[in-house]
Amino acid sequence: MSEKSDPTTILPATRRGFIKGIAATTALLGAAKALLPYGAHAAPATPEVTGAKLGYIALTDAGPLFVAKEKGFFAKHGMPDVEVLKQSSWGTTRDNLVLGAAGNGIDGAHILTPMPYLISSGAMTQNNQPTPMMILARLNVAGQCISVGQEYADLKLGTDAAPFKAALAAKKASGKEVKAAMTFPGGTHDLWIRYWLAAGGIDPNSDISTIVVPPAQMVANMKVGTMDCFCVCEPWNEQLKNQQIGYTALTTGELWDKHPEKAFAMRADFVEAYPNATKALLMAVMEAQQWCEDMANKEELAKICAKRNWINAPFSDVVERMKGNFDYGNGKVVENSPFIMHYWAHHASYPFRSHDLWFLTEDIRWGYLPETTDTKALIDQVNREDLWRAAAAELGVTDIPTSTSRGPETFFDGKVFDPENPSAYLESLTIKRMV
Repeated sequence: MSEKSDPTTILPATRRGFIKGIAATTALLGAAKALLPYGAHAAPATPEVTGAKLGYIALTDAGPLFVAKEKGFFAKHGMPDVEVLKQSSWGTTRDNLVLGAAGNGIDGAHILTPMPYLISSGAMTQNNQPTPMMILARLNVAGQCISVGQEYADLKLGTDAAPFKAALAAKKASGKEVKAAMTFPGGTHDLWIRYWLAAGGIDPNSDISTIVVPPAQMVANMKVGTMDCFCVCEPWNEQLKNQQIGYTALTTGELWDKHPEKAFAMRADFVEAYPNATKALLMAVMEAQQWCEDMANKEELAKICAKRNWINAPFSDVVERMKGNFDYGNGKVVENSPFIMHYWAHHASYPFRSHDLWFLTEDIRWGYLPETTDTKALIDQVNREDLWRAAAAELGVTDIPTSTSRGPETFFDGKVFDPENPSAYLESLTIKRMV
């Protein structure tokens, strides 16, 4: 399906409606945040409720939620009735967050980092109606991949997408369509594959069609020729390679080393109504992230992720890349890869505001958000790194970032994103689609 026809895709109806959504979100989130000042959770407190409904997509970066449930971290922090519920797509995740648990939806989720912004602003919701969200933690850094079909095996594609351009042009000239699949418009996978294509001189708006495909359906769709390349998390890239349908061109960490990826986010009204329960959930997830990071636990983590009630994939499709061993399927084999997914190390859990700014800047680059977006106001309301710091202090975490910014970030093609000057970054990019 194309972005236009995909029922999970809702683009802003008008700029005026979008800006109204921003204003409404700012007011709603401001009221919620006022009730939760920094340090409000310093003293142990009993959660107001014992459960919450948390959504996830079948990906290995949802591992901390699986572990928090299976290893009893939710129960340890007074939340034994947490439900971790599989969602069929990121569009479904969004829809269930808009409904909320009271409407038979969910309270929070393992989520693509830009999505809480796209939902809070109304940019990707029905009729542009905002549903205020708050990011409490990042769940991981790196660990995604861009894969291509076996028809491009001779190209042995890597970080340089330039050779792909001629191949795509030749295929289009023969009368065939060329498509790149991602998982949600404006989400992380969309932004990674667009960055890669554009850096190689391929315009993702004109040289190739971008389509939305749920993660668990990527391999099956590649098998029947629905797309030429896709970006998604594991285990689907490894499964593609194991089934000899395609190969991994690159891990996204090769585009941007230790880049932020998924987030743990909750509806703002849940955070407002249940501050102690919010802290308990956050602490449980953070402890689970520490458990997932331990190399001694990787095989057990892979077994947990592979289970039928979680990802439901063969253990062999999960374990090797989780341990850092990458057979790309194109002759390239890397053991102990520096681009392994991290759940805790390198401040993986901390939601840097500078990283959220990059995602918003890229969504502006590709026209998902207008250039007039007040990024600072949005980040002020959605990013709750203050709650992360309070939870970390109570857990006894000592390695806490001293700044909400990780500073300038350098990408594989030499581009630099300075969070102090995002406009300069945008101006340096040749291919873009801004509104």
